[in-house]
This record gives sequence, C-alpha cells and structure tokens, in this order.
Amino acid sequence: MEQEAGEALERFLRIAAREVERVCADADRGAIAKASRLIREAEARGGRVHVTGVGKPEHIARYAAALLASTGTPATFLHATESVHGSVGQLRPADVVIAISNSGETRELLACVEVVRSFGAPLVAVTGHSDSALARAAEVVLEARVSEEGGPLELAPRASTLVELVVLAALSVELQASRGFSREDYNRRHPKGALGKRSAG
Repeated sequence: MEQEAGEALERFLRIAAREVERVCADADRGAIAKASRLIREAEARGGRVHVTGVGKPEHIARYAAALLASTGTPATFLHATESVHGSVGQLRPADVVIAISNSGETRELLACVEVVRSFGAPLVAVTGHSDSALARAAEVVLEARVSEEGGPLELAPRASTLVELVVLAALSVELQASRGFSREDYNRRHPKGALGKRSAG
C-alpha cells in the first residue's frame, strides 16, 4: 500500500504541474482583459462583483471574492443554492456575477445563473468546458480545462480546482494592475497581520 500511495502521489504532482503549466501558457489573455473591462465598467455604474459556485467551486468562489475585495475590486460571495430562495436579492442590474463550474452543467448553479440573468447582471464563466450551458450563458468565458484530475479514481476535483484558482488569480492581477492599486491601498484594506506589516513598510 505504501508503494501504491507513493506512486499515486508522484502521479498527482506530475499531472498538477503539467495542468498548471498548460493553463498559464494557454490562458486567453484577451478573455481575461475582457472580463476585467466588464467588471470595471460595472463599477463605473455603481456595480460590484458576486462570485458563485457549487460544491468544491463554492470554496474557490469564497476565496476569489475575498482576494478581489482585498486587491481593490469590491466583491462578495453569492450562495448559488440560496440564490433561488431570495439571496439573489443582493444583486443589482449593474453588478457582475462570476460563476465557477468545471463541467459547466451543474444543475444548482444553472438555476442560479437563470435567476441572475433575469436581474440583468452580466456573467463571467470559469469552466473547463467552453461548450457547456454555463459558457453559453456568459458574456465572457475564462477556460479552466484539465485533461486529468490526478487523483485515485479520477473523480475528486484536484487539478481542476488548481487551474480555477490560477485563472481567477490572473483576473485579480489584471484588475489590480488596471486600477493602479498601490501599497497604501492594500494596507488600508489589510492593516493587521504579517501582510499588514509588510504593506506598511
């Protein structure tokens, strides 16, 4: 069993490195810039960003919303399943929604997307399948495709979550750089902890 575990670990690390390297090389820079413009135009109209996902992408969405907010882009998490039970009321027509789904076919997320669209909010899709229902509903598609997850059984999302994080981090970099977000701006949002000390220096 130890040998099998060691082999599984090495296989995952190889696949993870390959998939992250591929998404960095193949990332659609134009789509990232388009998503950034969409968000900045929404901000100019008084809008903000909502990030949503179901299952493991829910955790990615929470992180992405926090990352965006701390680097100059007002953002909040939108609970996909709660959205169809009233939580979509946090949206305004000027807002933008980022929806994350590897398959792009997650039923609960598509229900959320339907009600989001009824509010007139534009959609950015982060998905591994550019031909999915989620992608078809979006103004901008940020592809986060993997050929393998890398783990035993090839079922649990592993490489796909890494790639989603890379794509969303890339979008956050584009947004932060496009607004001239300074060290002082960062410190104002993050005054405490080790990062607060570093940003104040």
